[in-house]
Amino acid sequence: MTLHTGVTAHMVLHPAEPGSGIVFRRNSVSIPALWSHVSETRLGTVISHEGESIAVIEHLMAAFAGAEIDDCLVELDAPEPPILDGDALSYLRLIEEAGIREQAGELTTLTLMRDVEVRAGNASCRLLPAKEASFVFEIDFAASAIGRQSFVFPFSRERFRADIAPARTFGFLAEAEQLRAAGLARGADLTNTLVVDGDRVVNAELQRFPDEFVRHKILDAIGDLKLAGHRLVARFEGARSSHALNNGLLHALFADPANYTLARG
Repeated sequence: MTLHTGVTAHMVLHPAEPGSGIVFRRNSVSIPALWSHVSETRLGTVISHEGESIAVIEHLMAAFAGAEIDDCLVELDAPEPPILDGDALSYLRLIEEAGIREQAGELTTLTLMRDVEVRAGNASCRLLPAKEASFVFEIDFAASAIGRQSFVFPFSRERFRADIAPARTFGFLAEAEQLRAAGLARGADLTNTLVVDGDRVVNAELQRFPDEFVRHKILDAIGDLKLAGHRLVARFEGARSSHALNNGLLHALFADPANYTLARG
């Protein structure tokens, strides 16, 4: 089942040639999972090419980042990957079950050379030079069930699997009817989405962390930044950031080659 369209989705992850990157394929159209192919960011990251689109790719992209997978062909017969448990751990478990193979070829690493930042109102995100990848995020919601939360995540495969991948997506009960009337969130339910209603989480029995909401925002950011197309060595800092700002950050990053260096090996 897909998150927004609510249709059954069949997805196959295929091994891909070294250097091919992450590519989605639907109706015989290949869509590279790159920042430059992002066409929509309102309720998830959407990539498009030659009239075809794939939506809500950020959870799967986060799983690829967490597993340090650089090349994969994702074949889909639906407009979104299946939502599964609303996290990245569901995908990660399937990837681990299938196994990962190292291939010949050179890995490209992008190292940040100077700060890059984007802002929109009271929201912002930025990349800072660092020796290792890390993510810092802060959120502040009016709903007291969430409130203000922050989390610092030094990236590693092990910590991603334990601390970030299990964090489920979330939504607000007050917005559910409006979203469904707009043809969205048709696959969201109390088994795959944490539902917030003011001062309570309606399905709190699904909650895996007290601060699961900010952890999921980090999961989203990891997935969105995977669209850089290279292993990114930088410190990400987000404050109320969104998919739109995360993608805007990549646009700002690649707008000036002086912002980064690329190393192969």
